[in-house]
Amino acid sequence: MSRNTIISIQDDKFLINGQFTYDGRMWNSHPMAGLLMNARLVQGIFDDLNPATRHRWAYPDTGLWDAERNVREFIQAMPDWYAHGLLAFTLNLQGGSPQGYSNEQPWVNSAIRPDGSLREDYLARLTRILDRADELGMVVILGIFYFGQERVLRDEAAVVRAVDQTLDWLFAHNYRNVLIEINNECNVRYQQPVLRPERVHELLLRVKERSSHGWRFPVSTSYGGRTIAQANVVQAADFVLMHGNGVEQPQGIADMVRQVRRVDGYTPKPIVFNEDDHFNFDHSDNHMLAAVHEYASWGFFDYRMAGEGYEQGYQSVPVDWGIRSDRKRGFFELLKSITLA
Repeated sequence: MSRNTIISIQDDKFLINGQFTYDGRMWNSHPMAGLLMNARLVQGIFDDLNPATRHRWAYPDTGLWDAERNVREFIQAMPDWYAHGLLAFTLNLQGGSPQGYSNEQPWVNSAIRPDGSLREDYLARLTRILDRADELGMVVILGIFYFGQERVLRDEAAVVRAVDQTLDWLFAHNYRNVLIEINNECNVRYQQPVLRPERVHELLLRVKERSSHGWRFPVSTSYGGRTIAQANVVQAADFVLMHGNGVEQPQGIADMVRQVRRVDGYTPKPIVFNEDDHFNFDHSDNHMLAAVHEYASWGFFDYRMAGEGYEQGYQSVPVDWGIRSDRKRGFFELLKSITLA
């Protein structure tokens, strides 16, 4: 099966089909070529397998939750995102908090069964998104595990099986537009030790050992907001993932990038924020621009805050995947101005 979109890495730059992303583009004397601007859209394949909590995600116009409608509207929105300069987005086989932030997660949103095997209905939805991304020229940062949902796995063997089965499935479909994120925020409340900071590099190395027809998937993992990746991960990862949540000022984003480049064993590789819940897109100094100034990619994390309407929040279920809120418009308009205008 031939594919249209192939992601690759050269030193600290991303390439799509052998050409630097945003090739030749400069913004305020800062190079954009090689960056991968992105958004956290992890609920694209969301479902809730717990009948006691499923009603929480009902659409306001129908009073019902509908996983098929969710993925259909996601796919319908993708060309508009791409037209504004968005080249990548993050999905996760176990999603993310459908409330934005949650102390407890009684719902069950997992493409992974307790034994580490993968659920066919989730994979069917994922196939449709990855296929459309491949057609458009978009890249998917595919997370495998999410804290709070990882509890469904029985043991470490199930974790390893889930990693292997994910790779098997991706190889079988010949996807080349996927970057692997082993787990979201490895330093936050994981039960299995192999998913925690001290050992998660073992899974990165396991992914790097697997190839098919000369191709392997670039891999990394992320940490919670404000946290700098440890040396074991920086050295094993193909690209460095960071989160900007909790960083008060744009200068803090710049400082994080500089700190990563000083981690023991760092060699030139892309630095990517794939989650940041700070906005101020109409300001001359904001988190997105601070990342670009330091030659790091940045990712928009949008969730529905208390009292906000349905159109807000790309992470809050049910999701309005269109660009219909001031916050979403602010992000996409700034993104377009620095990547395409």
